[in-house]
Amino acid sequence: MRTHRKTAVWSVALTALLALVVTASAAVGPVWIPPDVVAQVLLNAIVVPTAFDISGTAIDVTTQPVFRFRVSRLQRLIVMNVRLPRILLAAVVGFALAAAGTIMQGIFRNPMADPSIIGVSSGAAVGAVGFIVVGGTLPFGLGLRAAAFAGALVSAFGVYLIATEGGRTPVATLLLAGVAVQTFLGAAVSFLLLNAGESIRRALFWLMGHLKGAAWPEVWSSLALVAVPFALLLVYARDLNVMLLGEEDAQSLGIEVERTKRILLALASLATAAGVAVAGIIGFVGLIVPHVMRLLVGPDHRVLLPTSALAGASFLVATDTLARSGSTELPVGIVTAALGAPFFLYLLRKREVHEL
Repeated sequence: MRTHRKTAVWSVALTALLALVVTASAAVGPVWIPPDVVAQVLLNAIVVPTAFDISGTAIDVTTQPVFRFRVSRLQRLIVMNVRLPRILLAAVVGFALAAAGTIMQGIFRNPMADPSIIGVSSGAAVGAVGFIVVGGTLPFGLGLRAAAFAGALVSAFGVYLIATEGGRTPVATLLLAGVAVQTFLGAAVSFLLLNAGESIRRALFWLMGHLKGAAWPEVWSSLALVAVPFALLLVYARDLNVMLLGEEDAQSLGIEVERTKRILLALASLATAAGVAVAGIIGFVGLIVPHVMRLLVGPDHRVLLPTSALAGASFLVATDTLARSGSTELPVGIVTAALGAPFFLYLLRKREVHEL
């Protein structure tokens, strides 16, 4: 019961923090909107169903707003149509990367592990840059994000197949296979960039990580692709706790180690792919956030996983706000790296980075 209470308290606090960060972020831009007005716009968007009309196969739902604050139409359009989709997409991506980073650090029992350790980000880079350079369209009208998503999953699956022998996937072999595949894919990206021609600027911009031009369809699709694996990851949080004791000890305690490892890797890769596909390569979120939260809440993944995900959402919203608040908008990947690297070095100097 104590664990559930701790999870609830931390989750409520971090959700409140996320709400404050989102509100503050929506106020920032070429047109300043007071945070209290932003809050009123967001509250006006809350609706409840009042009637259902079912005719044939169609369902028509009548809704009623809960709040009716008076705000200008221009302010509502700026918040709801321009800023909020980007902010919420940043929250979803940060949520996914931090959750995946938590799982990877648990599987590898190493605080240096991050979501890209098995080549997910490198695979997405090859898919995205290849699509940009070659041009054209994918089947079924799919585009850049679909190419990045497919590249990420293919890379992760390839690393897993390379590292698996006789039904077993040793963590050390998985790590080495990931490093080798990342190196190879990095060479492939370099080759594509050499032949990018006029497309090189767009390719480099994607590789730096950005959330510019986000729209509501991307928010909903990314949220769906992240929510399902995250919910399943929560189910395996206790098993991951046991695996921290070592694979042999976990096996003796009734955990199907190889099966659990496969499921965790697949779910973490899916969440990472969903985030990278829409935002490009964004580093340090999945490395720094889980580590900091581990120092605050402890190593129990039943608490660590949801709190890290919520903290990652707030972190990426805040860094993206900083990235777009200057005279020249920066790719958010530059900002996360510029903030994350010095902070991680600080932790190293303070001896706060240790084995799990």
